[in-house]
Amino acid sequence: YELTAHFYARTCPALLAIFLLILSVHLAKSASEYDPYKILGVSRSASQAEIKRAYKSLAREWHPDKNKDPKAEDMFIKISKSYEILSNEERRSNFDRYGQMDENQPFGQSQHHGFRSFHNSFYFDESFFHFPRSRDFADSKYMLHHAQFNSDVLPDSHKRPYLIKVTSEWCFACIHIEPVWKETVQELEPLGVGIGIVDLGYERRLANQLGAHRAPSIIGLVNGRVTFFHQAVVREHLRQFVEDLLPQKLVEKITDNNYKTFLDSWHVENKPSLLLFDQVPIVPLLYKLTAFAFRNYVRFGFVDQGETHNARLLRMFNINTYAPTMLLFKEDTEKPVDIIQARGMKRQIMDEFVSNNKFLQVPRLVSQQLFDELCPVKQFHRRRKYCVLLITREDQAFLPGNKAFLDFATTNKKDVLRFAYIYQRHQQPLCQALLYNQAVVILERRSQAGKVLYRSVSGGWNGSEEDKYLLHEQLELLQKDPTYLSSDATLPELNNEMAPIFIIQWMNAAYDYIIQIYDDLLYSNWREMMPILSLIFSALFILFGTVIIQAFSSNLTDITYTSNLVKLRPGHINVVLVLTNVSKNALLRKFAKEVFSFSGTQTLHFSFLNADKHRHWMPSLLRSASEAAWSESHCDDDEESSDYSGHVLALNGYKKYFCIFRPVFTGDDPNDSSSETSSSSDRRKSRSRSRSKVHHKLDRLGLWMERLMEGTLPRLQVPAWPMLDDTNNSFTES
Repeated sequence: YELTAHFYARTCPALLAIFLLILSVHLAKSASEYDPYKILGVSRSASQAEIKRAYKSLAREWHPDKNKDPKAEDMFIKISKSYEILSNEERRSNFDRYGQMDENQPFGQSQHHGFRSFHNSFYFDESFFHFPRSRDFADSKYMLHHAQFNSDVLPDSHKRPYLIKVTSEWCFACIHIEPVWKETVQELEPLGVGIGIVDLGYERRLANQLGAHRAPSIIGLVNGRVTFFHQAVVREHLRQFVEDLLPQKLVEKITDNNYKTFLDSWHVENKPSLLLFDQVPIVPLLYKLTAFAFRNYVRFGFVDQGETHNARLLRMFNINTYAPTMLLFKEDTEKPVDIIQARGMKRQIMDEFVSNNKFLQVPRLVSQQLFDELCPVKQFHRRRKYCVLLITREDQAFLPGNKAFLDFATTNKKDVLRFAYIYQRHQQPLCQALLYNQAVVILERRSQAGKVLYRSVSGGWNGSEEDKYLLHEQLELLQKDPTYLSSDATLPELNNEMAPIFIIQWMNAAYDYIIQIYDDLLYSNWREMMPILSLIFSALFILFGTVIIQAFSSNLTDITYTSNLVKLRPGHINVVLVLTNVSKNALLRKFAKEVFSFSGTQTLHFSFLNADKHRHWMPSLLRSASEAAWSESHCDDDEESSDYSGHVLALNGYKKYFCIFRPVFTGDDPNDSSSETSSSSDRRKSRSRSRSKVHHKLDRLGLWMERLMEGTLPRLQVPAWPMLDDTNNSFTES
């Protein structure tokens, strides 16, 4: 026993050393055989253009989504890694000299972060022994969970783009892209790009929500929209991918020819303007990311200092050409209100600079959101904010008074005071609540429900020195005695004057979705594309429901009446909606929504009948119904009622029977009724409720259609179908 133990004690270290030596030689040999020039098929003297051309050709050929060869994924990774080395002159030089891609790390080992040092001489790879790869501790702060993603990341994607990596524990390809991923994170995160990691094994629910079904995958998220990265995992590609996620026209190119138009647009845009002067020809990504975060508050422009046609701008504002410079303009387009200049412009500095200048000196209140930010509701005594509001008009005669109010606000800046103005024509409900049309009102908001305390400056406002003195005196009194605001009112919600801009934003969003669908079609990612297609078709159906249903339906005229009912083929049924001129649009939209799921049935046809044009047809049909299924008293009640809108008939022309759907009002409050002595406002509400009834008439049509398909609805026989012509109440024999 002792001899055996002694033998193993002497021989095991030697055997282990021999094994590790053989393994290291094997790895070194593999590394030496891994030649990026051979993989890309270019010579060692190839230019960058030739390398790029070869890479694009091979990447298209070996992309795993296009090439079904089992070796395609490994080959694609080798091609991407080779391009990453040869496209970087420093790495290429290191490889040409030493067979390495950087100063310290052998090329073959750079692909595997699973290598660990052993006695500073040998290396072993955990994946070789099939040990589970432990997650990098630095990655733990980026791990995303389903609840956190929906509560934090998704809303935050409207302020900054996110780059998300989908990985899993046993993913060899994930190890290949790890070095590039870490370099990209180190570059983009300081710029303000959000970073996330999703574990496919532990966060299956989140992965399904993102549409990610394999690892590794890289996803871009901006404005709640998911975009998949399909190119080679190279840092330059990932950077360009993030840049392409951002909306177009975030930053406007400014020259000597258009700078005045850009700065003067504060009148229309109601935003400050920010100019960045830099010597690079393209807009830096850092500046684009800042513009995206503050796009709702500030307009961004970029001036290339290297362009000769920008010399006048540089002289006018005395720009130092040795460092990037940012100038922020408000109402005064000749002089910036704030300047910042730094060689190494950091995101934190830019955010602070823009945040302190988000609003004009005297912005116009164009929405409730802007009102809430400028004049927040009082919460604590020390955080008291007063809003000095000028109620004016946009006519030329009011411009001097508006300019005087701006001058007063500029010289009376205080943390507790916020100056703003509104146009009386655009915000009439608010002006009526304050009982003023042209005046300066000092107010303090007390609740989110709209309650305010206010006081107006006596004598109105025309911008005279006396007006300025009275306003200054009242503001001083307010500082000493907060109870100076003696009147109270409840303000309505402000009209959104920027609503037309949302149409343009919707069109831009639609354009982005079309580009994404084209991209998914290009890479055949049907599973990832299906949620987008579903969303788009749902939106189109909701927006153009009337057009769609008219494509499925036809108005019953003398010609279509004969073909769609009298001569309908056996087994086919025509579903007819009865409507009037007043209820046509509302009922057709609702009808389209309720019967759309049945529109694929070949035996069903859809039509509508205008009761205003053919008012005798419904009474004639009901009179002709069999007395066994339709009582005389019921028929009389229907004849007395002239409103058949919302009725739906399922007509079997061949067997001469029909089923009838009667409107229901599930959207009304049964306890809500108006009395005969109601006021005019009550009568207006009653008319509004009557209009809303039209929409709710077809609330249960879907259930009725299901019973129709099951064949469980009662059938009413007719001896013959009535004529459609109003002047003739006789019956036509089918």
